Amino acid sequence: MAWTRFTRKKDMPGGLWIRCDSCGQMLFRKEFESKHRVCGHCSHHFTLPGRERVALTVDPDSFHELHKSVQASDKLGFNDRIPYKDKLSATRKKTGERDALIVGTATIKGMPVVLAVMNFQFLGGSMGMVVGEKFALAVEKAIELGHPLVVFCCSGGARMHEGAISLMQMAKTCGALSRLNDAGLFSISIMTHPTTGGVTASFASVCDVLLAEPGALIGFAGPRVIATTIKKELPEGFQRSEFLLDRGQIDRIVPRDRMRDELGRLLAYATGGDPVKAHSEPFPPTEEADSVDAASDKRKAGKLRPKRGSKE
Repeated sequence: MAWTRFTRKKDMPGGLWIRCDSCGQMLFRKEFESKHRVCGHCSHHFTLPGRERVALTVDPDSFHELHKSVQASDKLGFNDRIPYKDKLSATRKKTGERDALIVGTATIKGMPVVLAVMNFQFLGGSMGMVVGEKFALAVEKAIELGHPLVVFCCSGGARMHEGAISLMQMAKTCGALSRLNDAGLFSISIMTHPTTGGVTASFASVCDVLLAEPGALIGFAGPRVIATTIKKELPEGFQRSEFLLDRGQIDRIVPRDRMRDELGRLLAYATGGDPVKAHSEPFPPTEEADSVDAASDKRKAGKLRPKRGSKE
Protein backbone atom coordinates (compact mmCIF):
# COMPACT_ATOMS: atom_id res chain seq x y z
CA MET A 1 0.00 0.00 0.00
CA ALA A 2 1.36 3.31 -1.08
CA TRP A 3 1.74 5.80 1.66
CA THR A 4 1.05 9.47 1.01
CA ARG A 5 3.36 11.76 2.87
CA PHE A 6 1.67 14.71 4.47
CA THR A 7 3.68 17.71 5.57
CA ARG A 8 2.49 20.63 7.58
CA LYS A 9 2.22 23.82 5.55
CA LYS A 10 4.84 26.31 6.60
CA ASP A 11 3.52 29.54 8.00
CA MET A 12 4.10 32.61 5.86
CA PRO A 13 6.01 35.26 7.84
CA GLY A 14 3.74 38.18 8.63
CA GLY A 15 4.31 41.74 7.47
CA LEU A 16 5.83 40.88 4.09
CA TRP A 17 3.11 42.64 2.11
CA ILE A 18 1.15 45.85 2.46
CA ARG A 19 -1.96 47.00 0.59
CA CYS A 20 -1.92 50.42 -1.08
CA ASP A 21 -4.53 52.75 0.42
CA SER A 22 -5.14 54.33 -2.99
CA CYS A 23 -5.12 51.63 -5.69
CA GLY A 24 -5.52 48.51 -3.51
CA GLN A 25 -2.48 46.74 -4.98
CA MET A 26 -0.44 44.45 -2.76
CA LEU A 27 3.09 45.80 -2.35
CA PHE A 28 6.14 43.81 -1.29
CA ARG A 29 7.18 45.60 1.88
CA LYS A 30 10.92 45.52 1.25
CA GLU A 31 10.50 47.10 -2.19
CA PHE A 32 7.92 49.54 -0.77
CA GLU A 33 10.36 50.69 1.90
CA SER A 34 13.17 51.03 -0.65
CA LYS A 35 10.97 53.49 -2.55
CA HIS A 36 10.54 55.55 0.63
CA ARG A 37 6.95 54.38 1.16
CA VAL A 38 5.64 55.38 -2.27
CA CYS A 39 3.39 52.95 -4.17
CA GLY A 40 5.09 51.60 -7.28
CA HIS A 41 1.75 51.25 -9.09
CA CYS A 42 -0.07 54.55 -8.51
CA SER A 43 2.65 56.70 -6.83
CA HIS A 44 0.52 57.17 -3.72
CA HIS A 45 2.67 58.78 -1.02
CA PHE A 46 2.22 57.07 2.34
CA THR A 47 2.99 58.87 5.59
CA LEU A 48 6.73 58.76 6.25
CA PRO A 49 8.05 58.42 9.84
CA GLY A 50 9.88 61.50 11.08
CA ARG A 51 13.34 59.93 11.41
CA GLU A 52 13.12 58.48 7.90
CA ARG A 53 12.15 61.92 6.62
CA VAL A 54 15.22 63.46 8.21
CA ALA A 55 17.52 60.80 6.74
CA LEU A 56 15.98 61.21 3.27
CA THR A 57 16.34 65.00 3.28
CA VAL A 58 19.62 66.06 4.86
CA ASP A 59 23.23 65.41 3.94
CA PRO A 60 24.64 62.26 5.57
CA ASP A 61 25.79 62.75 9.18
CA SER A 62 24.87 66.44 9.13
CA PHE A 63 21.81 66.39 11.40
CA HIS A 64 22.36 67.50 14.99
CA GLU A 65 19.20 67.23 17.05
CA LEU A 66 18.18 70.01 19.44
CA HIS A 67 15.93 70.01 22.51
CA LYS A 68 15.49 66.24 22.44
CA SER A 69 14.66 66.02 26.14
CA VAL A 70 11.68 68.42 26.04
CA GLN A 71 8.48 66.52 26.76
CA ALA A 72 4.83 67.23 27.59
CA SER A 73 3.12 66.89 30.95
CA ASP A 74 -0.55 66.42 31.80
CA LYS A 75 -1.34 69.99 32.91
CA LEU A 76 -5.11 69.49 32.76
CA GLY A 77 -5.32 65.99 34.24
CA PHE A 78 -7.10 64.87 31.07
CA ASN A 79 -8.76 61.50 31.44
CA ASP A 80 -10.48 59.68 28.59
CA ARG A 81 -10.60 55.89 28.26
CA ILE A 82 -6.85 56.08 28.93
CA PRO A 83 -5.42 58.91 31.07
CA TYR A 84 -3.34 61.32 29.00
CA LYS A 85 -0.21 60.74 31.10
CA ASP A 86 -0.49 56.98 30.47
CA LYS A 87 -1.03 57.54 26.76
CA LEU A 88 2.07 59.76 26.60
CA SER A 89 4.12 57.14 28.42
CA ALA A 90 2.95 54.32 26.13
CA THR A 91 3.53 56.35 22.97
CA ARG A 92 7.05 57.33 24.03
CA LYS A 93 7.85 53.69 24.70
CA LYS A 94 6.40 52.58 21.37
CA THR A 95 7.99 55.25 19.16
CA GLY A 96 11.17 56.06 21.06
CA GLU A 97 10.31 59.76 20.67
CA ARG A 98 9.57 62.37 23.32
CA ASP A 99 6.91 64.15 21.27
CA ALA A 100 5.64 64.80 17.76
CA LEU A 101 8.30 67.25 16.50
CA ILE A 102 11.96 66.63 15.71
CA VAL A 103 14.16 69.74 15.37
CA GLY A 104 17.82 70.28 14.71
CA THR A 105 20.48 71.81 12.51
CA ALA A 106 21.63 70.17 9.28
CA THR A 107 22.84 70.80 5.76
CA ILE A 108 20.89 70.13 2.57
CA LYS A 109 23.09 69.99 -0.53
CA GLY A 110 25.79 71.59 1.57
CA MET A 111 23.62 74.54 2.65
CA PRO A 112 23.02 74.98 6.40
CA VAL A 113 19.41 74.97 7.63
CA VAL A 114 17.38 74.57 10.78
CA LEU A 115 15.04 71.63 10.25
CA ALA A 116 11.71 70.82 11.93
CA VAL A 117 9.99 67.53 11.09
CA MET A 118 6.60 66.42 12.42
CA ASN A 119 6.22 62.74 13.26
CA PHE A 120 2.71 61.35 12.62
CA GLN A 121 3.58 58.18 14.55
CA PHE A 122 3.43 60.18 17.78
CA LEU A 123 -0.28 60.72 18.55
CA GLY A 124 -1.07 61.58 14.94
CA GLY A 125 1.50 64.38 14.82
CA SER A 126 -0.83 66.44 17.02
CA MET A 127 0.35 69.88 18.11
CA GLY A 128 0.54 70.45 21.84
CA MET A 129 2.73 72.51 24.13
CA VAL A 130 5.94 70.68 23.20
CA VAL A 131 5.44 71.00 19.44
CA GLY A 132 4.78 74.73 19.82
CA GLU A 133 7.75 75.22 22.14
CA LYS A 134 10.21 73.24 20.04
CA PHE A 135 9.05 75.01 16.88
CA ALA A 136 9.59 78.42 18.53
CA LEU A 137 13.03 77.31 19.76
CA ALA A 138 13.90 76.13 16.23
CA VAL A 139 12.97 79.57 14.87
CA GLU A 140 15.11 81.25 17.54
CA LYS A 141 18.03 79.01 16.54
CA ALA A 142 17.54 79.94 12.87
CA ILE A 143 17.61 83.64 13.80
CA GLU A 144 20.70 83.13 15.96
CA LEU A 145 22.59 81.33 13.19
CA GLY A 146 21.12 83.29 10.28
CA HIS A 147 19.99 80.06 8.60
CA PRO A 148 16.82 79.28 6.62
CA LEU A 149 14.06 77.24 8.29
CA VAL A 150 12.67 74.09 6.63
CA VAL A 151 9.53 72.52 8.10
CA PHE A 152 7.90 69.19 7.18
CA CYS A 153 4.27 69.19 8.33
CA CYS A 154 2.23 66.05 8.99
CA SER A 155 -0.48 66.37 11.60
CA GLY A 156 -4.03 65.67 12.64
CA GLY A 157 -4.21 69.13 14.21
CA ALA A 158 -4.16 70.49 17.76
CA ARG A 159 -3.85 67.95 20.58
CA MET A 160 -7.25 67.67 22.25
CA HIS A 161 -5.74 66.32 25.48
CA GLU A 162 -4.22 69.74 26.19
CA GLY A 163 -7.33 71.81 25.49
CA ALA A 164 -6.82 75.56 25.12
CA ILE A 165 -3.07 75.14 25.75
CA SER A 166 -2.74 73.38 22.38
CA LEU A 167 -4.75 76.11 20.63
CA MET A 168 -2.38 78.76 22.02
CA GLN A 169 0.43 77.15 20.01
CA MET A 170 -1.14 78.45 16.79
CA ALA A 171 -0.45 82.06 17.83
CA LYS A 172 2.91 81.11 19.33
CA THR A 173 4.24 79.48 16.15
CA CYS A 174 2.94 82.26 13.89
CA GLY A 175 4.53 84.86 16.16
CA ALA A 176 7.84 83.01 15.93
CA LEU A 177 7.67 83.01 12.12
CA SER A 178 6.92 86.73 12.19
CA ARG A 179 10.19 87.29 14.08
CA LEU A 180 12.00 85.13 11.52
CA ASN A 181 10.56 87.27 8.74
CA ASP A 182 11.57 90.50 10.53
CA ALA A 183 15.11 89.11 10.70
CA GLY A 184 15.09 88.81 6.89
CA LEU A 185 15.38 85.04 6.90
CA PHE A 186 13.75 82.46 4.62
CA SER A 187 11.33 79.65 5.49
CA ILE A 188 9.90 76.69 3.56
CA SER A 189 6.90 74.60 4.61
CA ILE A 190 6.36 71.16 3.06
CA MET A 191 2.85 69.83 3.66
CA THR A 192 2.63 66.04 3.56
CA HIS A 193 -0.28 63.63 4.02
CA PRO A 194 -2.13 64.55 6.17
CA THR A 195 -1.73 68.19 7.21
CA THR A 196 -4.91 69.30 8.95
CA GLY A 197 -6.46 71.28 11.80
CA GLY A 198 -4.52 73.86 13.79
CA VAL A 199 -1.21 73.06 12.07
CA THR A 200 -2.67 73.96 8.66
CA ALA A 201 -4.24 77.06 10.18
CA SER A 202 -0.93 78.23 11.66
CA PHE A 203 2.73 77.69 10.79
CA ALA A 204 2.19 75.23 7.92
CA SER A 205 0.54 77.91 5.80
CA VAL A 206 2.50 81.05 6.65
CA CYS A 207 6.06 80.24 5.55
CA ASP A 208 7.61 82.02 2.56
CA VAL A 209 7.30 79.03 0.21
CA LEU A 210 4.61 76.35 0.48
CA LEU A 211 5.34 72.96 -1.07
CA ALA A 212 3.30 69.77 -0.89
CA GLU A 213 3.66 66.10 -1.75
CA PRO A 214 1.31 64.62 -4.39
CA GLY A 215 -2.15 63.67 -3.16
CA ALA A 216 -1.65 65.06 0.34
CA LEU A 217 -4.79 65.87 2.35
CA ILE A 218 -4.44 69.52 3.40
CA GLY A 219 -7.18 71.41 5.20
CA PHE A 220 -8.65 72.56 8.49
CA ALA A 221 -11.81 70.53 9.08
CA GLY A 222 -12.16 67.17 7.31
CA PRO A 223 -14.12 66.93 4.05
CA ARG A 224 -16.82 64.76 5.67
CA VAL A 225 -17.44 67.40 8.36
CA ILE A 226 -17.59 70.17 5.76
CA ALA A 227 -19.97 68.25 3.49
CA THR A 228 -22.27 67.52 6.44
CA THR A 229 -22.21 71.14 7.59
CA ILE A 230 -22.90 72.85 4.26
CA LYS A 231 -25.10 69.97 3.00
CA LYS A 232 -23.50 70.03 -0.43
CA GLU A 233 -21.44 67.57 -2.43
CA LEU A 234 -17.81 68.59 -2.45
CA PRO A 235 -15.85 68.90 -5.74
CA GLU A 236 -13.64 66.02 -6.81
CA GLY A 237 -10.22 66.10 -5.21
CA PHE A 238 -11.32 68.59 -2.56
CA GLN A 239 -8.55 69.44 -0.05
CA ARG A 240 -5.93 67.46 -1.94
CA SER A 241 -2.66 69.16 -2.87
CA GLU A 242 -3.54 69.24 -6.59
CA PHE A 243 -6.85 70.99 -5.79
CA LEU A 244 -5.04 73.58 -3.66
CA LEU A 245 -2.36 74.17 -6.30
CA ASP A 246 -5.00 74.98 -8.92
CA ARG A 247 -6.44 77.60 -6.54
CA GLY A 248 -3.15 79.21 -5.58
CA GLN A 249 -3.02 78.02 -1.98
CA ILE A 250 0.33 76.25 -2.38
CA ASP A 251 3.27 77.07 -4.62
CA ARG A 252 4.34 73.69 -5.95
CA ILE A 253 3.79 69.93 -5.72
CA VAL A 254 7.02 67.97 -5.45
CA PRO A 255 7.26 64.14 -5.43
CA ARG A 256 9.15 62.63 -2.52
CA ASP A 257 12.09 61.41 -4.57
CA ARG A 258 12.65 64.93 -5.94
CA MET A 259 12.07 66.90 -2.74
CA ARG A 260 15.73 67.08 -1.72
CA ASP A 261 16.71 68.48 -5.13
CA GLU A 262 13.91 71.03 -5.02
CA LEU A 263 14.87 72.15 -1.53
CA GLY A 264 18.47 72.51 -2.65
CA ARG A 265 17.41 74.74 -5.53
CA LEU A 266 15.15 76.94 -3.39
CA LEU A 267 17.72 77.26 -0.62
CA ALA A 268 20.37 78.24 -3.15
CA TYR A 269 18.12 81.00 -4.51
CA ALA A 270 17.44 82.23 -0.98
CA THR A 271 21.06 82.24 0.18
CA GLY A 272 22.79 83.41 -2.99
CA GLY A 273 24.14 79.98 -3.96
CA ASP A 274 24.20 78.26 -7.34
CA PRO A 275 20.67 76.81 -7.88
CA VAL A 276 21.73 74.67 -10.86
CA LYS A 277 24.53 73.00 -8.92
CA ALA A 278 22.36 72.59 -5.85
CA HIS A 279 19.56 70.96 -7.85
CA SER A 280 21.79 68.43 -9.57
CA GLU A 281 24.31 67.55 -6.84
CA PRO A 282 23.61 64.02 -5.53
CA PHE A 283 24.12 62.59 -2.07
CA PRO A 284 27.85 62.28 -1.34
CA PRO A 285 28.54 58.62 -2.27
CA THR A 286 29.85 56.25 0.36
CA GLU A 287 33.04 54.35 -0.38
CA GLU A 288 31.11 51.08 -0.62
CA ALA A 289 28.46 52.50 -2.94
CA ASP A 290 31.13 54.09 -5.11
CA SER A 291 32.95 50.77 -5.58
CA VAL A 292 29.71 48.92 -6.34
CA ASP A 293 28.71 51.51 -8.96
CA ALA A 294 32.13 51.34 -10.58
CA ALA A 295 32.03 47.55 -10.77
CA SER A 296 28.53 47.63 -12.23
CA ASP A 297 29.53 50.16 -14.88
CA LYS A 298 32.52 48.07 -15.90
CA ARG A 299 30.36 44.99 -16.31
CA LYS A 300 27.72 46.80 -18.35
CA ALA A 301 29.79 49.08 -20.53
CA GLY A 302 33.35 47.84 -20.24
CA LYS A 303 34.47 51.19 -18.90
CA LEU A 304 33.71 53.68 -16.17
CA ARG A 305 30.69 55.95 -16.56
CA PRO A 306 31.66 59.52 -17.58
CA LYS A 307 31.48 61.98 -14.71
CA ARG A 308 28.44 64.26 -14.43
CA GLY A 309 28.90 67.32 -16.58
CA SER A 310 31.54 65.79 -18.90
CA LYS A 311 31.12 65.89 -22.70
CA GLU A 312 31.61 62.17 -23.18
